[in-house]
Parts: sequence; C-alpha cells; structure tokens
Amino acid sequence: MPVRSGTEYVAGLQDGRDVWYRGEPVEDITVHPAFGSCLQTVAQLFDLQHHPAYRQTLTYPSPQTGEPVGQSFRMPRGVEDLVLRRSMLDVWASATGGMLVQSPDYAHIGLMALASARDILATGDPRFGVHTLRYYEQCREQDLCVAHVPGVSVPQPPETARPSIAAFRVTASRSEGLLVSGMCQPAPLVLVADELLICGGMGLKSGQGQQALAFALPVATRGISLVCREVHGRSNHFNHPLAARLEMPDCVLVFEEVLVPWERVFLSGNVDLHNRLMTETGFSTQVGHQVLTRQVAKTMLLLGVAEQLSRMIGITGLLHVQAELGALITTFEAMRSCLRRAEVDAMPGPGGVWMPNGHAIRAGQRLFAGFHPRMVKIVQFLGAGGASMLSYQADLEGPMSEAITKYDRGAGAPADERMQLFRLAWDMVGDGFGMRQQLYGSDVPPDVVRTMAGDYQGYDLQAAVARAQAFLTPSDVNTHPIAS
Repeated sequence: MPVRSGTEYVAGLQDGRDVWYRGEPVEDITVHPAFGSCLQTVAQLFDLQHHPAYRQTLTYPSPQTGEPVGQSFRMPRGVEDLVLRRSMLDVWASATGGMLVQSPDYAHIGLMALASARDILATGDPRFGVHTLRYYEQCREQDLCVAHVPGVSVPQPPETARPSIAAFRVTASRSEGLLVSGMCQPAPLVLVADELLICGGMGLKSGQGQQALAFALPVATRGISLVCREVHGRSNHFNHPLAARLEMPDCVLVFEEVLVPWERVFLSGNVDLHNRLMTETGFSTQVGHQVLTRQVAKTMLLLGVAEQLSRMIGITGLLHVQAELGALITTFEAMRSCLRRAEVDAMPGPGGVWMPNGHAIRAGQRLFAGFHPRMVKIVQFLGAGGASMLSYQADLEGPMSEAITKYDRGAGAPADERMQLFRLAWDMVGDGFGMRQQLYGSDVPPDVVRTMAGDYQGYDLQAAVARAQAFLTPSDVNTHPIAS
C-alpha cells in the first residue's frame, strides 16, 4: 500500500492499546482531550507526504511495488541519496520547528540501518537477519509509525549483584517466542506510534544475557501498558503557539509477561552483540543524521525568535544585542556545516548502504548540546521583563482590551502581534513545554565525558601526529606533509 494519509494514521490508533493518564484508563486516545494536539501534528506529517509540493521530496518508489513509500526508509546508495533523505528530514523538522523530540522518521532510519546490517544480526542467529529485513519491509510498505525505545535505559548492576528487574528482560523462552517483562524510562512518541522498536541502550556485562534484546511489537500487544506523564499543552494557539501543537506526552512502558513472537526477535542473549549493536550496524550514525537535521531546524527557530524579539522592542541597533545574535548565527552555521560535511564525506557501511560521516554528525550534535543552554539564555535576555507578564487572548477580547491595545504595543507593531511573539518565546524558553525541551535527554547527552572519550578512542590520529612530528625534525618546507 502507498503512504498513508493523516486520517488513515489516526484510525489505525484505535486498536485497544492499554493507556493510563492521571491514574485512569484511556479507552481511545484519538478522542481524549489531552492527546488531540500531538495526534493532529503527527497526522499532518503523514498528510505532507501527499501534498503536491512535497510528495517527491518525502517519498520514493517502493522497490517491491513501485508505490510511493516514505523517504526515511530509503537505503542510501551514495551521497545523493543522503542529500535526498536530508531534504525529507528537513521538511518534517521545519514543520515542527525541530521541537518534536522524536518523529517517525527517526525509527524508520534506525530500522533501515538494522536491516542493511542484517548479516551482523545473523551472527547471533541466522533467523534474526531475516526477521529484521522482513520487519523493515513491512513497516516501509504499510507506512507504519514506529517509536524507538532503548532496551536498557539505566546503568546495570555488576554481575555479582541481583539483575535489575526494571530493564526489559526475558523471563521465559517458548516455542512461539520469548516472554519479556520490565519497564523503560519515559520515552517520546510511543503513545501515538503503531509499533515499538526496542533495541540498544546502555552496555551490559557478562551474565546479563537476559537483558540483551532487540525486537519489535505493536503498541497494542497484550501485556504492554503505557503510563503517560501530565500534558503541558493547551488548546489555545495564541496563548501557547508551540505547546498547543507540539506537546508530546512521554510514556513509561510497562511489560508484564509480553509474548514476543520469534519472527519479531532480532537479537536475544548475546551481550557482546548488544553492546556493539548501535555502532556496528550504523544505527547511531544514521539516526544522528535525523537528530542533527532537527537540531539545525530548532536552532533556526531560536535565531528567528531572537531576531523578532529584538526588532519588536527596537534594540537591534545595540552592539551587545548584535553580538548575542551573532553568536546564534555562528552556532547555526557551524551546525549546518557539520551536517553538510557528514553527507559529502559519507562512506559505504554495512550492506553497502552509505552512512553519513559519524565524526561530523557527533560534532554537530555536541555543538548543539553545548550551546543550547546559551541559546535559551539569549532569548530570555532579549525578552527580559516582557516575558514575565503576558496577556492572554481573553485579555485582548475582554473589558481591558482598549487599554491593552493602546499601551502594550511593540516598536511599530500592534499589541496583539507583540503579545503573540512574546508568548511564542515564553513557550520556547520559559513555560512547562520549554522546560521539557531544555531537560530532555536528546538535547543534553547523559554522559558527555564517556561519549567524547569514545570519539577519541575511535579516531584516526595518525595524520595529526605525523603533521606535528614533521615540525620536530629540521627540514625544508617542501618536505613537510602540508597536503597530506
């Protein structure tokens, strides 16, 4: 079947999934008032695949049927394909301002990476490589919304301690599949996804094979419960221009003796393969292409809001304001450069599928993570006291409307435009929605020291060392390895 519409996507979520919100069961998430905004936003992403202006960018012909399927499923065979994929990623990221922490394209790309590296998964069991490819093709052909959840989301105790019962773990093996129990930390998108892809996460130690897992299941599988956090979103777009559209309720996933059919199992019991799965298959680097594209879009939105705030209060001529805006521009352009270099310097990976340059991807992500707190501070600084007291749309329509319209104006802008701009800024950097954006783990890596040390351990330093060594030996400039 070709790509689905937003209406078809929403209808597919009426599947009897076990959802809990504020201690009460939710019979149908598609009609629950807390979840309408995020459902509508994801549905609009599906609809964009049918829009005449974006159809060619967001889809490509299925290798099996020739029908249009999502571009994020494409197995890139060169730099051109990576650029095509990034164009698709940018459309979805721009539509959400980069504020949707996980959209379906993230897991689609990760699943593509696993399928292209199916020979690696087959080293654990020849069946697992076949399972991975078939599942990837099913999701691609049915245009399923897949959410990725790490299988091990908290550090595990040493093998001498009792195994953690919180992480997903195999409790029994049967002829029809594995029984899995456990819980994960709050994860985005799972509430409104069709399918769950469980794989990767923190490393395991010898003796923890029960937690070495990679598998996929429909969200509505018996034994899976979703416990949602409180939603910060509001229905009024004037008062909450971001939260009203993009608030995505994270969920804790609880598994109680869930049967995972063998055809949905991609890895089981192999600690060594679990620990190298995300890097060796290219999963982390491939999905990093999506993450960095989203972060570039988010930085662009922050830059645009900061510039509009400065214009609204008439401070763009001040040198220190220009310096702050210049810092945003520098970060934005540096991240864009990392993204482009990741594509230009791409190389073939597992299965002949091309991978972005991992060093460039990680550099761009860490630029964002390191500078994101300052970007927030810049928007807060430029907004200053204007964000501390914000009128609501009801104020503009109530008895005080005449006075507010007369006095609460911007520099050459009417009161309603000034208020809506400041409310947008407040949504980004001050309200509950903005606080979640700042705290979410994808923006601030949980262990920067470990990940950067990993970069050092895996980086080829021979050329840099040779360059330094050349200057320790007296020689003619013509013999120095300038161009090496």
